[in-house]
Amino acid sequence: MPLSEHEQRLLEQLEKQLHEDHRFASNMKSAATTGAYSTRNLALGALLAVAGVIVLIWSISSQLIPVGVVGFAIMFAGVYLALSRKGRGREKARGGASPSGPRSSFMTELEHKWEQRKREES
Repeated sequence: MPLSEHEQRLLEQLEKQLHEDHRFASNMKSAATTGAYSTRNLALGALLAVAGVIVLIWSISSQLIPVGVVGFAIMFAGVYLALSRKGRGREKARGGASPSGPRSSFMTELEHKWEQRKREES
């Protein structure tokens, strides 16, 4: 689906600003990679979840309820590990600011620039 003239102009402006403002580009790059899923965590989590399901099924067939609870806990831990994000603990360990602080001011600034452009075009 082709872009309209207005959308093409906006895209060109964003590209131009992206090339001019290296700080903006690095902020966008770090925002995109901070919340990425870790492949290692996904693989280990999937293995743990499968192991937990196997233990759970075996415990049901053997009628060992405490082992079934352990199997469910292993399965839950695997899913939790698989869905945990990569950069979550590092920022807190570094003592940096919370992600909501800089991001909210960044978003406010972006919204302000957007409103200015809309006013200039009208």
